[in-house]
Amino acid sequence: MRTKQGDSTLGAGRAASQPLALAAMMLAVAMTFIDQTIVSIAAPDIVSELGLSTSGMQWVINAYLLALAACFAFGGRLADLWGPRRVVVAGTLIFVISSVLCGCVPVGDHALTWLIVFRVTQGLGAALLFPAALAVVVAVFPVERRGRALALFFGVTGALTAVGPLLGGWLTAWTWRAIFWVNVPVAIIALVLTALARIPDRRRDESLDVRGALLIVAGMGLSVLGFQQASAWGWDSAATWACIAGGLALLYAFVRYELRTPGHPLINLSVFRDRGFTSDTLVLFFAMLAFVPVFFFASVYAQVSLSASPNQAALYLLYFFAGFAIASQWGGRILDKRGARPAMRIGCALGAVGFALWAGKLTDLSMHDQWPYAALAGAGIGFILAPASTDAVNRSIDASYGEVTGITQTIRNYAASVGLAVFGTILTHTMTDRVTETLSTRGVPPGTDHSVARDVTQAITGNADTRTPSGDGPLETTMREAMPAIRMDFAEANQWIFYGMAIALAVGYFCALRHPGGRATPQDGMASQDGTPPTERRPRDSARSENGD
Repeated sequence: MRTKQGDSTLGAGRAASQPLALAAMMLAVAMTFIDQTIVSIAAPDIVSELGLSTSGMQWVINAYLLALAACFAFGGRLADLWGPRRVVVAGTLIFVISSVLCGCVPVGDHALTWLIVFRVTQGLGAALLFPAALAVVVAVFPVERRGRALALFFGVTGALTAVGPLLGGWLTAWTWRAIFWVNVPVAIIALVLTALARIPDRRRDESLDVRGALLIVAGMGLSVLGFQQASAWGWDSAATWACIAGGLALLYAFVRYELRTPGHPLINLSVFRDRGFTSDTLVLFFAMLAFVPVFFFASVYAQVSLSASPNQAALYLLYFFAGFAIASQWGGRILDKRGARPAMRIGCALGAVGFALWAGKLTDLSMHDQWPYAALAGAGIGFILAPASTDAVNRSIDASYGEVTGITQTIRNYAASVGLAVFGTILTHTMTDRVTETLSTRGVPPGTDHSVARDVTQAITGNADTRTPSGDGPLETTMREAMPAIRMDFAEANQWIFYGMAIALAVGYFCALRHPGGRATPQDGMASQDGTPPTERRPRDSARSENGD
């Protein structure tokens, strides 16, 4: 989005109520952050009631993230063309109506399709809402107060991610459908505050890059489809690699098209000329491969292998968030004093060690013994997210806050989608192999053992009672006797996932080493907004790059 500073201080900031506008935008955006994590806690109950498979449940979670990532830049451009206030209202309405419909999903054959469709529209609403809300904050607050307003906006909304598991555990004790319905009162309050804030709208008479929007949506969707379905199609399937390669080819075509598009491209890719910005986005990508997926895999692990209730699983995730919250504060101080590079390096190193140690403890089947390693992993992510995101915004070249946030949020949500898809596929294959071996050692005939193992894996996120076979036949008796071993199999399969997250953060560490260092400020990057030509700022950028940490 191209919300210029000159526009923001001429009338918009004076006409609107700044506190009401900020409160309205934070409440509206809070729903989108909470929904990234709240569904994971309720996953076993949803699977049990609706009869979904493990891969189907992963699609329910991933559909939201994928739609959010694919449509984020599109939402930013609509905010430019229609006005951010109108798009905030439209995005909020789409999001809350979709939430209600998700909670009203009927039990039956069409349950999975119903949930996926309305999770996609939920993600579309969030993709419209978030960049438009950011544009409102930028437009309403003058330059001298904007930094504090944005810090509060990002800090509060980001911290609300931690509310998702706790709220999910509490609501699931009543009914899992309430995790979607809880968005209704929040949306109503946000819409009322938006109306009371008297936020003026500014439209732009510019064209919409429809071709670019179609390319990025198709590229992200097709690539994630390949990763997700690899568990069903197999890694040796031509369809798997056709989807992955085709999706990546479309994303490459999108980049080439955007670089050659005159006028108003969907995304201003010139920001990647800054080496620091490129390093920030790469670190964010690898961090997000772990950050959102860990909520799903850790909560299901707690409920399956540790036999925890949804509330207990939420408390289990609090260990992670405790480390995350503390490190986020330290990371902000390091960013202010020394720049983003030290914080990202510390975060990637701590996260890689934390996830690796956490993985090693999963087979102990003790929630209490795992808390130091979960907190260490959370601390690693906490050191990364805010410094990398803030530094990326401050390093924007010929772009606005909204445009750069659009890029970073697109990358973050796409990485989360890829992480869920890839790790989910690894979990399915590993779990099937281990359960097959477990059943084989108990005398289940070859062929039957693999078939049963596949069925167990697909249903493993159900409640413990539904996973325990009934009946007095030999196979049912063997399955009942094997359930403790199968829970251990699930813990061992999850070890591969957590080691994978550790590897992702280790790769992020090497990306952080490429960061030029130094501190970037909004004045360094906001060329098109403050009227300073980029050529007059390049010596400052060079000096900044030579300062190191």
